[in-house]
Amino acid sequence: MTDADVDGSHIRTLLLTFFYRYRRAMVEQGYIYIACPPLYKVERGRNHYYCYSERERDQIVAGFPENAKYEIQRFKGLGEMMPQQLWDTTMNPESRTLKRIEIEDAAEADRIFTVLMGDRVAPRREFIETYGPKLNLMDLDI
Repeated sequence: MTDADVDGSHIRTLLLTFFYRYRRAMVEQGYIYIACPPLYKVERGRNHYYCYSERERDQIVAGFPENAKYEIQRFKGLGEMMPQQLWDTTMNPESRTLKRIEIEDAAEADRIFTVLMGDRVAPRREFIETYGPKLNLMDLDI
């Protein structure tokens, strides 16, 4: 379980790389899962909606009447959630969302980690030159 933001994604990549490299049998046998916490909570009146992406948040808000009053709470990390929110959204077996990691997922995490953190400069430069221009800097989570 990691935060739903970019930092959490980086930590998840490191964890998957560890399991792929040093505990591969656990991945191959299907014992590794990712808990999926929400990134936002949208409240309107007595209703609340947990959103797992900006797109989902925008779709919820777009469904409200014009000039509707609502509040958006962005969870900067799991520690910002109230214990009951964390339980309801991420830990409760009845309502949580888990993603089972397949060996291909862990292999991709290992590949990305090696490219970005390895001692070979050429693959890192190629990755940055290929994907860097496609990045929308407004999407960076700083």
